Parts: sequence; structure tokens; C-alpha cells
Amino acid sequence: MEESRIQKIIANAGLCSRRKAETLIIENRVKVNGRVANLGDKANPFLDEIYLDNNKIINKSRPKVILLNKPKGYICTKSDPKGRKTVFSLIPKEMRSGIHLIGRLDLNSRGALLMTNNGDLTLKLTHPRFEHKKTYCICLEGHPSAEILKKWEQGLILDGHKTKKCIIRLLKRTEKNSQIKIILEEGRNRQIRRIADMLGFRVIDLKRTAIAHIKLHKLKEGEWKEIEFSEWINLVD
Repeated sequence: MEESRIQKIIANAGLCSRRKAETLIIENRVKVNGRVANLGDKANPFLDEIYLDNNKIINKSRPKVILLNKPKGYICTKSDPKGRKTVFSLIPKEMRSGIHLIGRLDLNSRGALLMTNNGDLTLKLTHPRFEHKKTYCICLEGHPSAEILKKWEQGLILDGHKTKKCIIRLLKRTEKNSQIKIILEEGRNRQIRRIADMLGFRVIDLKRTAIAHIKLHKLKEGEWKEIEFSEWINLVD
């Protein structure tokens, strides 16, 4: 294997994103063959000894990407002091080593979640500059007008900053509710629920159906599958 930048090796070991790894190097917390690493240094993960805070980095695991269809009532963390169900409990124990979440869904939301041990993929799917789209199917209480949906599409002030433009399509209306599709290029904390509340509409159901081009398709709630290398590698190129 050819040499790679130290921050990439750390990220690929599943420890953190490449950006965070750069910070660790700047803080002089990384050593290669006993020498403090500098930003821009390269190494061979199979030949060189790389340490973070005196802990050796093992980078021989195969990159894994898991797609999970999260049900309601599960929190997005590895463990919970309150004893609540976590999304990691839905994954076999032998698959959990080195795996972390790419993004989150709140307790009452459901749908597509990605888990990986690949730091590069985590960075590309979470950093705003890469603008990967996420698709949601939302059920709202009430009937927002075309004018309100257009206002939502164009962006609203949230936490002092305007949200990015998004795509909104009305899918269906029942007597009391409206079902809409939203495609976002950002994901602030509880963004959809908070914007809907600002506009005077309660979110009854929120389901994420796709992250970039990776879709749930027929994956049932509570089920997971490992994504083939060919399906996600273009996201980190």
C-alpha cells in the first residue's frame, strides 16, 4: 500500500473525521515511528507505527458502511445512561467495532441512518461544503398553502442564519393532514421540525428516505444492510 497523509490514515481507522484528525496533529498528539507528526506528513499504515495519545492506531480493518432503517423510539448514540434503546442495539455486536454514526435522527424520527468506520465518508456526508442532499417524507398536521411552502423552500432565519434553499413537493392531502417531500443540502439540529413549528404546523411523522443517492428502498424498519463498496466510494472521491 502507498503512503497516505496521516490525517487520512486516522480517519480511515474510524477514530474521527479527517478534519478532526488534522486538529489532533496540530495539537502534537500524533506520533509516527516515535516522532511527533506534522500536518502534511505521510506514512504507510501497514509498515509505520502510528500513535494517537500513546495509543497505537490499527488501520487494517476493511472499510464498512451500514444502512439502517431507524424506527421511532431509538436514540442515536452507542449507550444511554437512562437505559433507552439505541440504534446500535439493532446492529449485531460483531459489526459494531469501530463503527460510528454519520449524522443523526431524533428520538421520534425514523428512516435512513448510515454507520461507518470510514472517517473520509463521515466528513463528506456531514460537512456543509460538500452539499450532499438528504430526502425526507414529512406528514404535517394541517394544510400549508403554496405560498407557505414556497417561503420554506426559499429559506428562513433559524438561529440567526438563513437556511439554505431546499426542494419541497406536496405529495398528498387528507382531510386533516398534508404529506410533503423535502430535499435538504444541510441538516441543522431538528431543522425540519423547528421550521414547521415556526410556520405554525406540527410534524406528525418524519422519515428520511435517502442520504445522497443511498436510498432505503425496501429495507424494513429496524433492519440494516451493508452497503457495497461500489455504492459509496464515489462519495469520498
